[in-house]
Amino acid sequence: MEAAALELENFLPYRLNRLADAVSRDFARIYKDRHGLTRPEWRLLATLGQYGAMTATEIGAHSSMHKTKVSRAVAALEKRLWLARATDDADRRVENLTLTRAGQRVYRELVPFARAFEAAMLAALRESERKALLTGLDALERGFAR
Repeated sequence: MEAAALELENFLPYRLNRLADAVSRDFARIYKDRHGLTRPEWRLLATLGQYGAMTATEIGAHSSMHKTKVSRAVAALEKRLWLARATDDADRRVENLTLTRAGQRVYRELVPFARAFEAAMLAALRESERKALLTGLDALERGFAR
């Protein structure tokens, strides 16, 4: 028996991926226009802004970025003097990454734009839709947490 054709435009993983990409591209205009950041650089900046010191491996795991992208983003932010590396005292092979004061300033500047972007997205939905969306996302994330 031949399987029915898959309607890609109605396939949930495809829809989620397309939506995530569209939202990410739209939001990227903010940090790219203001500071010339790439997506990986923004994710690195935001992660360190939120958590403080982390290793590149921890950042990759947290932000679901490949180690090559993390490495390039680290180098780019370090070149701009927005990121500092410090060798871990307990394990000299490990480097802890932190934002410099300049990096923290850029992060603090971008946070209100990120919050406003999110608020505008959610404002486009009715209250019941917002609750359903957030509940559904929570359930999907729990189901796919690794």
